[in-house]
Amino acid sequence: MNVLILTPDAVGSTLLQRLITIYMQFHTYDRPVINLHELTNGIVRYHNEHFGQEVLGKKEGKWGYYQSLEQVVELLSSVDHYKTSRLAHYHIRNRKDDLSDQIPFYQYLNENFYIISCRRHNIFEHALSWCLSKVTKKLNVYSGAEKVDSFLEMYRNGLEIDPNSLLQTLNAYKDYIGWCNDHFDVANYFFYEEHLPNIEQYILNLPIFAQQTQLLTWQDTFGMQFNKWNMCHFATSDLGTLALDQPEKFQQLADHSRSFDLGNADSILLAGYQDVRDPSWPPAVTMEEYQALPQHIRDEVEQRHNIKTGVNTAVTRHTELAQPLIELLPESHQEFVKQNHEQYQHSMDQIHGMVDQGIIVSHPPIKKQTLAEKKHIVRNYQHLLDVYNQWILQNPDLGRPLDAETLDQFAEAERAQWNPATTAIAVSDQPTTEQ
Repeated sequence: MNVLILTPDAVGSTLLQRLITIYMQFHTYDRPVINLHELTNGIVRYHNEHFGQEVLGKKEGKWGYYQSLEQVVELLSSVDHYKTSRLAHYHIRNRKDDLSDQIPFYQYLNENFYIISCRRHNIFEHALSWCLSKVTKKLNVYSGAEKVDSFLEMYRNGLEIDPNSLLQTLNAYKDYIGWCNDHFDVANYFFYEEHLPNIEQYILNLPIFAQQTQLLTWQDTFGMQFNKWNMCHFATSDLGTLALDQPEKFQQLADHSRSFDLGNADSILLAGYQDVRDPSWPPAVTMEEYQALPQHIRDEVEQRHNIKTGVNTAVTRHTELAQPLIELLPESHQEFVKQNHEQYQHSMDQIHGMVDQGIIVSHPPIKKQTLAEKKHIVRNYQHLLDVYNQWILQNPDLGRPLDAETLDQFAEAERAQWNPATTAIAVSDQPTTEQ
């Protein structure tokens, strides 16, 4: 069965589509299952050696709005495998296709995909997340080093968000809801706050698994429950605990980072890639995009073209940033990671194998910031909350007014759930909180 996830982004859609694809690999289907990420910014057809057939993917080829929606439909119809993917409303807005071209595209998706719409209950936090992404240019991060590199200065100095940016994001979410209701036969709704704490259960309850004789969990396949894996994923990158609770250690990390040229390694490697890049290869203007490239492309860049300085420096850079963060984290974090490292690494190795085989574009992302961290970062947080409350009074069907005390209660409960020292997950495998 094909699966399509509708999203405004900043609602867990990348995590959801990666995990659905991974869980489908645990089970038996009559065709391969491949994740295409976003449908409208470039997919290509190529021969996949692992499956021995023509498939679609981001594994090779360029990204961008160079395909018409009709061409996308032709590609989707041309291969014999199941697809998991997303359709982001902002990509549709940015493409500016005529409605006469959009309608048959939506009709094809309705007829051929099981459609899930991602939503938020706390639209205020959703808007904050999007506004921060507009500043950092990071919709997702995939390693502790990337989190430090991308967000450390933001945690240290804070920033103000333009209230007009918040309003634009809130209105975009409203438009997204209308777009879903007007054009799609939505079969399931994924509410960020409601379903992420039990995301494995949510996924395995989807009808795409209904014909399986036995439902296989993360534990069954990797020997580690998903919530522990996800906690490891987060705990090794928990920049927020230092920033909020241990300012002296946060300053140590900041001093260490300044002593190492954060940009030099990336710039050398990425410039070298641009110099040798074949026109058929995907663009890579960030380390995230470079690391998501197929292994054979990276091998050619690093071995055939001998771009060693940038690669070695980049590896050093990630070590220089990631290891000090782990060493500065509370002992409970370090002990939790140590206890679960072997199983965590085993599952990561298997997932990276899926990336190399063209099944998924990348491993699942790491949670970026909790609500408490967003409050710490955003200097005009209270003013933005007032702006949101004025907006929601005009849009009561989308949410409810919020007060600072209620948000603080949400934030403290979330922080407790993400803390190995206090959360039950460290000892009894209880579900995690928001991604």
